[in-house]
Parts: sequence; structure tokens; C-alpha cells
Amino acid sequence: MVSLLVIGLGLSLLGEAIISKWNNSSNWVWLGTLALVVCNTGFSLLGRAVIEKIKDHE
Repeated sequence: MVSLLVIGLGLSLLGEAIISKWNNSSNWVWLGTLALVVCNTGFSLLGRAVIEKIKDHE
């Protein structure tokens, strides 16, 4: 469940980065980078949860 929240946060940050770039703000690169890091963290947590769930059923 936490992984989905982290992915959602990353996507929200990505939206903020896109809006910042559209408004010609200078911090869109940092927001975009943070969004990638947070999204990838969420995907890693989700993948790990799936692996652990499969191991529990064996």
C-alpha cells in the first residue's frame, strides 16, 4: 500500500515539474529529477512486495 502512495507522490511531483517548465521556472529540472527518484522508489517497493508475496505462497 505504501508503494502505491509513493508512486502517486512521484507522479504528483512530475505534474508539478511539467507545470514549472510550462511557466518557465528554473526549478523544473530538480522537481523532475526528484519525481523520477520517488517514482522509481515506489516501483521498487511494489516489485519487492510482489516478490515477497510469491515467496510466501511457495
